[in-house]
Amino acid sequence: MQAVREKLSDISAMRKAKAEAKAEEKVEKEIARARVQMAHELRKAKEAEAKMDLHVDKAAQKAEEQIAKHSPSPPTHTEPQLTHAPISGTTDHHGHYDDNFADPILRKLQ
Repeated sequence: MQAVREKLSDISAMRKAKAEAKAEEKVEKEIARARVQMAHELRKAKEAEAKMDLHVDKAAQKAEEQIAKHSPSPPTHTEPQLTHAPISGTTDHHGHYDDNFADPILRKLQ
């Protein structure tokens, strides 16, 4: 009778240990599944961020192109085009001295 009780006690202890091991395994599998899912979501988020960065870069480039396309064009010439070379010692084509360029003769007199 004692042997039967011990055997039943051993069987009960084995069932309890087996149930605990199964519960631990189930928790570990759930943690591993959550890690895999988190890694998948992280990869998707990084891909979406890269896609958005590319979209922003393309939009900025198109905006710059549109601004350049619609901005007023710069003047083609800032100074009048001369039909002949200026007179020696002057800066314009009529022999007159520019305001920013002093007459060399007057400069000597001063």
